[in-house]
Amino acid sequence: MISSGEKAPDFTLPDHNGQLVSLSDFAGRRLLIAFYPLDFSPVCHDQLTAYKAISPQLEEADVTLVGISVDSAFAHKAFREHAAIENTLLADFEPKGAVAKSYGAYLDDWGHANRSLVLVDGDGSVEWVHESDTPVDIPPPGLILDAIAA
Repeated sequence: MISSGEKAPDFTLPDHNGQLVSLSDFAGRRLLIAFYPLDFSPVCHDQLTAYKAISPQLEEADVTLVGISVDSAFAHKAFREHAAIENTLLADFEPKGAVAKSYGAYLDDWGHANRSLVLVDGDGSVEWVHESDTPVDIPPPGLILDAIAA
């Protein structure tokens, strides 16, 4: 897993609408990347809907939350609509998991990302990271709030 203080690896990925989104688009803002395994799994649904509850605190702290998984932009669009998720979802689809791998969040044996959080500061440096013990362990919203307040 990437470490605090390192430069965040650059990326450009399609979002749920097929629009390209790059790390540089968030320059000057803090970015919270939530790597998660797959759209439509019950645990991923629970994780991303739980983070919806802390949206006001994230906004207040000038933190933008994006989710990244190996699913396609089309799957992300359907998942967002199904789960009423408002944050951007990025497709680390092809080459499969390349961005997750660059951050150290990819699980080769599983074929998808672990549940990992990376907070990037406005200058593009990693401010904080959290890696779950397993893909079924959801990092709680309070953990995020503690990290952005620190």
